[in-house]
Amino acid sequence: MNLKSIIRPRNGAADRPSSTVGPEVVTAGQRLARRPWPATPIRSGIDVSFEFFPPASPSAADQFTECVGQLVPLAPRFMSVTYGAGGTTQDRTIEVIDELGASTGVPIAGHLTCVGATRETVDRVIDRYAAAGVNHIVALRGDLAKDKAQDAQGETYADAAALVKGIRSKFPDRSFEISVAAYPETHPMAASPEADIESLKRKIDAGATRAITQYFFDNNHFLRFLERVRKAGISVPIVPGIMPVTNFTKVANFSQRCGTSIPSWMPDLFEGLDEMPEVGNLVAATVAAEQCRELVEHGVREFHFYTMNRPELSLATCHILGVRPSFARSATSQAVAS
Repeated sequence: MNLKSIIRPRNGAADRPSSTVGPEVVTAGQRLARRPWPATPIRSGIDVSFEFFPPASPSAADQFTECVGQLVPLAPRFMSVTYGAGGTTQDRTIEVIDELGASTGVPIAGHLTCVGATRETVDRVIDRYAAAGVNHIVALRGDLAKDKAQDAQGETYADAAALVKGIRSKFPDRSFEISVAAYPETHPMAASPEADIESLKRKIDAGATRAITQYFFDNNHFLRFLERVRKAGISVPIVPGIMPVTNFTKVANFSQRCGTSIPSWMPDLFEGLDEMPEVGNLVAATVAAEQCRELVEHGVREFHFYTMNRPELSLATCHILGVRPSFARSATSQAVAS
């Protein structure tokens, strides 16, 4: 089988980015087509973090436990737990954070959204996080729950920047970390790319310590975004969010809603693999690892993985990157599984 014929766009022309930042930047598909795999191993010093969502059923809880148990030995910088639209998973999020904090020894970050909730309600969640030993919050505006047509009545945090300011007023010491979202391809509701970067700057100026990006598949978007961010005077770490493709059809549909573009080579590469998940996983891990390897060549040293509570792809990607289990932490993995 000719790999080049699989990943080449249907019209036979190679994907070529319109512009580059620094050394030549090409898509993962091109790179896989034109160089042997694997190439030289990546040097040590890569930091990773993992995002999970609270399980909603006993079977999902088992899957969640297995996922955490496999990823904890990689000694992630932190693990984060999502917070449903309008705070719909609030109790489960805090319960999971309590459990992870007690059993893993890994720093835990709690997600927090402000839309659909009063300031008083959000402040109570911040206090509950603090009581659980959390010293890192991922502060987001969020989305309204499906059963709510409008924002909460009364005093609210107007946006993510206001939420960051509120958190920082409670925890002025910068050792309390606040992460915020960034959008390499521009937030779908932003008036312009420039307005979107200004929104990010307001969040940083309010006290955020890092930004984690929406996932993307074309590294050109991230590198050009990073260049614009630095020109805007934003100096905090900008951590790329990586989404290994567990199911291409679902990822493509979600990407359309959140504004993430799908490179022209991806549909061909993943064609038919939703029905062959084992083969799909091999391809997905290779593509995700190659995306990260290219970013490392441009100086990126930290990655945030959207695990979807499935460990295999993140684990395989990290292995290819040279992020391997820390045997000193193997006991914590056993503690999670027990």
